[in-house]
Amino acid sequence: MDSKSFRRQLRRDQTPAETTFWNLVRSHRLNGLKFRRQHTICNYIVDFYCPKLKLVVELDGSVHDNLGQANYDHEREIKLRSMGYKVIRIENEAVLKNPEVALMYLLNFIKQT
Repeated sequence: MDSKSFRRQLRRDQTPAETTFWNLVRSHRLNGLKFRRQHTICNYIVDFYCPKLKLVVELDGSVHDNLGQANYDHEREIKLRSMGYKVIRIENEAVLKNPEVALMYLLNFIKQT
């Protein structure tokens, strides 16, 4: 499966947290910012990307607690930051339990960068 088809499948098979987050930021709903979902940067597919801010938003579920996955995430984040991208990680549970607080966390991150 090529990258484009894989990204399309990821968008179709979103997690509940990804669906919730996407509904909050799609169509320029967050301060007029455009977000893309399942966007390719270099060899990585990031959960959400805001081109104007070079901002990557990763939503993390329990799989990211696995040591191997955590190491991969860390290396990937270092690579993305070295290319000038800002990266924020938000727990799936935070998005699902209190999406407004998750958005405030994101907005505070944006203001600080």
